[in-house]
Amino acid sequence: MLKVQNKKDLEIKIESIPKHSNPKVELEQYSTPATIAADILWNAYTLGDIDNKNILDLGSGTGIFTIGSSLLNSKYSIGIDIDKQSIDLAIETANSMEIKNYKFLNEDLNSFKPKTPSKPQSNQITLNKVTTEDLNETIVKCTNSPIDTLIQNPPFGSQLRAKKGSDRTFIQIAMGLSPVIYSFHMANTESFLNSYFNDLGGKITHKFLYNFPIPKIYDFHTKNSKNVDVIVLRVENKNLN
Repeated sequence: MLKVQNKKDLEIKIESIPKHSNPKVELEQYSTPATIAADILWNAYTLGDIDNKNILDLGSGTGIFTIGSSLLNSKYSIGIDIDKQSIDLAIETANSMEIKNYKFLNEDLNSFKPKTPSKPQSNQITLNKVTTEDLNETIVKCTNSPIDTLIQNPPFGSQLRAKKGSDRTFIQIAMGLSPVIYSFHMANTESFLNSYFNDLGGKITHKFLYNFPIPKIYDFHTKNSKNVDVIVLRVENKNLN
């Protein structure tokens, strides 16, 4: 049974999830606005990707997509993030909302980074699935079955102090774990993403465009808020379908 009845109700619930208490610029920690998170989750729900499905939220932060998918009757929801403070806050929030069938894991995704050949043949990128086996084993121990849908909001790579290439690490790991992926990126990288997902065996089926507000939360920010154009891709993974 749904814990929310419509998208607006879901947005209100997500709005109550605390934002990062101590945002770290090197991790590009910006909380996804409730309006955007609710829209993505509701679209995923109507497409049959949430209800009674095992959901994985990569770079889960304070748990917006993990908790949100649970509110939409996921079978089991798992959030993974490198930041212990965010994980602790997400657990506290999920418990306060009486969310069931969830787990948050404090993991560095770079430690599971799939390797690619130094000189890919025919522009094809080959995933080494062995490198994600440990992570997948941990996930299956929680769910007793593989992940059905993965949602990720990786670092955009727009900050000088952020770790470069993190978005590609997220994409490669996602393609080794889930048959359906929802992935956030800067809109101006769409052409690259089309090619990259295709080379990894992914088929983009839907695109969602948003104006993503970034608030003034870091010392170097000079404006109260800045909007960036973001694209969210729904990808069907031909390797796992």
